[in-house]
Amino acid sequence: MADQHPYSDKVMDHFTNPRNVGDIPDASGVGTVGNPICGDVMKMFLRIENDVIVEVKFKTFGCGAAIATSSMVTEMVKGKTISEALQISNKAVAEALGGLPAVKMHCSVLAEEALRSALQNYYEKLGIPVPFEVKKRGHDEHGHGH
Repeated sequence: MADQHPYSDKVMDHFTNPRNVGDIPDASGVGTVGNPICGDVMKMFLRIENDVIVEVKFKTFGCGAAIATSSMVTEMVKGKTISEALQISNKAVAEALGGLPAVKMHCSVLAEEALRSALQNYYEKLGIPVPFEVKKRGHDEHGHGH
């Protein structure tokens, strides 16, 4: 009988072999977000040159889905301009991973928020107004299975 778990092969791949783990010394922007309900914490590091994300790393303390979504986001934004990176939604992350169980969709939201938080930090370091809306979602809408 096949393994009975709700995760796609891609989620399992990114969980087992996460891409871009670590940190970037002297990063252009660093973002840390956490979900107090499930205890997941994501930290994202960006190196930005000429408006392009040339390097991205992450450290995530959390469940397999949190690690997989962090890994996938780093892959999706590498080499993209900031404006292109801002177009990436949590749904796009989940789709790229072949879907997530409903109770784990909040992990993709957290990954999107970590990216935006790091970009916000980049603009703040430069003393430039943040040119996008920073979403701070309430944690009641993450669809937790707790």
